[in-house]
Amino acid sequence: MKILLETERLRLREFTLQDTAFIITLMNSPGWLQFIGDRNVKTQEQALFYLQNGPLKSYLQHGYGLSLVERKEDGQAIGMCGLVNRDGLDHPDLGFAFLPDFSGQGYASEMASAVMEDASTRLQIPTILAITAPNNARSIRLLEKVGLKLQKTTRLPGSHEDLLLFSNQSVPTNPSSR
Repeated sequence: MKILLETERLRLREFTLQDTAFIITLMNSPGWLQFIGDRNVKTQEQALFYLQNGPLKSYLQHGYGLSLVERKEDGQAIGMCGLVNRDGLDHPDLGFAFLPDFSGQGYASEMASAVMEDASTRLQIPTILAITAPNNARSIRLLEKVGLKLQKTTRLPGSHEDLLLFSNQSVPTNPSSR
């Protein structure tokens, strides 16, 4: 297991194919389903496919991706956080999701801040974006807390859902990006 970052309470490590049970639990948690959507990851085979074609592929292609967040004190897997290259976005996107039992304890903010710092220092990525549903108040607060500012409303390719686009840089408004 490759450890990517450590904070006071948390460790960020690359996903492995042994993380399928955690992926199934996280991707079917109420917050994930409400704000990210049902990705139809219900079985071990579907979780393996997600890991192989999502995070593991991203590590190879880009040197980063969504990774597993665990508590240092007991190794408990509590969420995921990292950078994603998404179709329709010109720069890497900060992504995060945590199990409901671990929300409201500052874990997401702690790890998202560390990922943002790592992106600018080690990875040398000047512009970081983030997207969220307009009704996801907790996500909006976290994005603002880690230094991202609301730029505009956008839609990803193939989606009919309006999303809020945040950035750590000023992004010129492009009307055709709606």
